[in-house]
Order: sequence, then structure tokens, then C-alpha cells
Amino acid sequence: MIAMNLIPVSPEIVLTISALLILLVDMFLPQKRRNVTFGLSLLTLALCAVLSLIGLQDENTIYALNNMFVSDSMSNLLKLFSYAAVAMTLIYSRQYVDTRGMAGGNDSHLNGEFYVLVLFSLLGQMVIMSGTNFLIVYLGIELMSLPLYALMAMRRDNAAANEAAIKYFILGALGSGFMLYGISMLYGATGSLDMLEVAKMAAFGEVSQAVLVFGVVFVLSGLAFKLGVVPFHMWVPDVYQGAPTVVVLLIAGATKLAAFALCMRLLVDGLLPMALDWQKMLAIMSVLSMAIGNLTALMQTNIKRMLGYSAISHMGFMLLGMLSGVTDGDTLTTASNAYSSALFYTVTYVLTTLGAFGVILLLSRAGFEADNLDDYRGLAKRSPWFALMMFIMMFSLAGLPPLMGFYAKLSVLQAVLAADKAWLAVVAVVFSLIGSFYYLRVIKLMYFDAPADSGKIVASGEARVMLSINGIAVLVLGLVPGPLLTLCTTAIFNSLSS
Repeated sequence: MIAMNLIPVSPEIVLTISALLILLVDMFLPQKRRNVTFGLSLLTLALCAVLSLIGLQDENTIYALNNMFVSDSMSNLLKLFSYAAVAMTLIYSRQYVDTRGMAGGNDSHLNGEFYVLVLFSLLGQMVIMSGTNFLIVYLGIELMSLPLYALMAMRRDNAAANEAAIKYFILGALGSGFMLYGISMLYGATGSLDMLEVAKMAAFGEVSQAVLVFGVVFVLSGLAFKLGVVPFHMWVPDVYQGAPTVVVLLIAGATKLAAFALCMRLLVDGLLPMALDWQKMLAIMSVLSMAIGNLTALMQTNIKRMLGYSAISHMGFMLLGMLSGVTDGDTLTTASNAYSSALFYTVTYVLTTLGAFGVILLLSRAGFEADNLDDYRGLAKRSPWFALMMFIMMFSLAGLPPLMGFYAKLSVLQAVLAADKAWLAVVAVVFSLIGSFYYLRVIKLMYFDAPADSGKIVASGEARVMLSINGIAVLVLGLVPGPLLTLCTTAIFNSLSS
């Protein structure tokens, strides 16, 4: 019976045991054999992917661990996307961490902690995706965040990285405090931390509405910190600029999938009866994020900082799908279409951002971070292939056809219009047009300016292959978005109907 109860948790168990074994094995590896740790990390992700794929085949929702953990279509699909995102991150970053001594080397004080910390952060993301208890989800958030704080501070000789780590830690702790206080208020009002029970009490129980609303406000404030949306966005540009590029790739990639799961678990599963309250707050955050994110990005000269403000605007756009799920004529189909558009948009953003930061990582070399816009002048003359990959990513982030980003924005706008919020759609389109300028500026620098650097571009074979696959995926999924969108819709529908 106990073994059956642990089957839904098998990916998390395998990841935990594997991460500990990798740390143990790495202790006995010579410095020249650090590639073993890299290979074992990818193998672990592959094993977890097989287990989650088996779970995805079963459309039934299975609860475990006293109903605090759930294995459903949405969680299994998000985990699969997360494995892929983390695997791509590790492949892109291998050369970067080796040249900077972040994964062990002859002149490094580190061993294989980089890969182990990445895996533990992924474990936290998986707990968030399957948590059905407010406290379990909070523990998942901390398990995801703490390894990121450590990773950011790994380059102890880098003042900018240390400053970014301190800012991220302090503001992350503040956001966690907001969320934990909100959870305590929800517990005080309903007497439960189980999300389904809280939703039931909020809808039918005799509870204090004032306490519930305050709880929702604080929980949403903590959620906004994790999403990096206005007015809780102040850490994003500084962290993106100061942190090692490989850590920024982790924050901008897989953790955004966990942020979407956080929205679904907290707002839809736990606080759906309070939708009229949190939808209004999401609308304000969404508009402000698109406005401040896009307008401020226009003035940036550091490409990592520019992509940080871009992340703020994209998360604001994603919130449009989240706030369109509950309408006056609420139906399961309407909600599924809205939330699946938000999921599709998140997956699109993650895949495109991985490619953009992948180019930045591959252009970087020892003592050179390739993080200024001027570093991309004349890139098409130095490396047409790298320039083409960045061209695809910038066009997709701008939402221009025929790339994946265009259809992602279109699906969200359709959900907004279906919810009779045409004014939000108009605002989103206007700020998307404004935001297109700073993406097109990168393309202009690459193709129409003289090269600013004549240094040789050196990239490993697996990184080049992965970047090519990434670019092709963004293009093909823009031309044929149906299968992925259908997969997202089916997963959300199965989860909501269970």
C-alpha cells in the first residue's frame, strides 16, 4: 500500500536519490573527469522524463501523501517541459561553467556542486507543480529558490554577482514572507491548508471574507515577487545583469514554468471562489508590467538587463491568460482555453529565452561576457549561424509571424477577447508593438553595423547542435502550433475536470 502511494512521487524520489549519488560520486572524481557529473545529470533528467511521461499517459488524477501531492496531466506535462529546459540549460552552460571554474577545475575551489544545486532547484519546481497543500507549495518555493541563491554567489571573486545574489536573497525572502503571512491568514479563516478544502470553505463555509481577501492580497503579492511583475519587479533587471549568465538562464527558463504552476495551484485550485478579487489585481499587475517592462527596455544598453525588462513584460502578458479563465458565463471549456493559452505562452517564452541566452553564453569566453548590445554589432559577418539563431529568438520574442511567439500572443489575445476584456487586448497589442523596437534593434546591430569585435567564436559541438534544435523548434512550432497547443489544452482540461 505504501509503495502504491509512492508511485506518483517516483520522479521526485528518483531525482532526490540521483542528486545525492551524483554529489557522492563527484567527490571521488579527478578534476579532469568532471564531464562524468555532467553526463550523470543528463541521465537523471532522462530517467525522470520517462517516469513523468508514463504518468502523462494516465489521464486520471492521483493523490498521494495524505492528499498533499497530486499527479495529474498538468503537473506531468510541466515536469516534462522543465526537464527539457534544465537539460538545455546544462548543455548551453557546460563551456561557460568550465571556463569560469563554476563546476570544478584545476584552479577552482568547487567540485560538481553546480550540477547538484541545479537538480535540487528542479526538485523544488516539481514539488510546486504537484503540491495541493499551501505549506507544501511554500516548501517547494524555498527548495527551488535556495539553490539559486547559492548558484548566484558561486563566483565569489565577482562583485556584480555577489551584489545580485544579495539582492535576490533579500527580496526573495521578502516575497516568501508575504506569501507565508497570506497563507497563515487563509489558514486562520478556513482552518485548513489543503487547497481544495480552502476553496470549498471560501465558496460555501461561514468564513470572514475580510480575512480571506487580506490573505489573497498577501499571497498574490508573494506570487508577484516570484513572477517578477510590477510592482514587485525591482530585483529582476539587477539580477539579470549582475548574475552569471548561466544562473540567469536558470531563472529565466525552467523557473517560469514553476511560476505558471504556482499561479494554477494557488489561484485556480486554492482560491478560485475569490477569482473576482484576484482577477482585478492581476489586471493591474499585467498592464503595469507590460508598460514598465517594454518602455524601460527601450533605454537599455546591456542585453541581459534588456531581457530582464522583457521578462517583466512577458510575465504580464501571461497573466492576461490567467485572468481570463473565470467569466460570467463560466464554463470548463472557457477556463481550459484561457489557462492553456497562458501555459502555451509560458512554454513559448521559456523556449525562446533559452535560445537567446544560449547565444549569449556561446558568444561569451574567458574574461568576456558578451552582455552589451554593442558586442553584437556585425555578428552576421563574424558568424552567420549565430546571428540567424539570435534573429529567430528576437523575432519570436517580439511576437512576429511566422514564429512561435506570434501564435502564443494570438492565443492569449483570443482568450482575453472571449472573456469580454477587449480593452486589455488593445493595451497588450499597443505595448507589444512598442516592445518590438528593442528586439529589432538587436537584429539591426547584427546585420547592418560593422563588427565591434574580431575575437574567434568558440562553441562546443553539443551546444551548437542544441542551439540549432532550439531555433528549428521555435520556427516549426510557429508554423505548426496545433499539436503543442492541443497538448496544453488537454492537460489543463483533464486537470480542471478531475
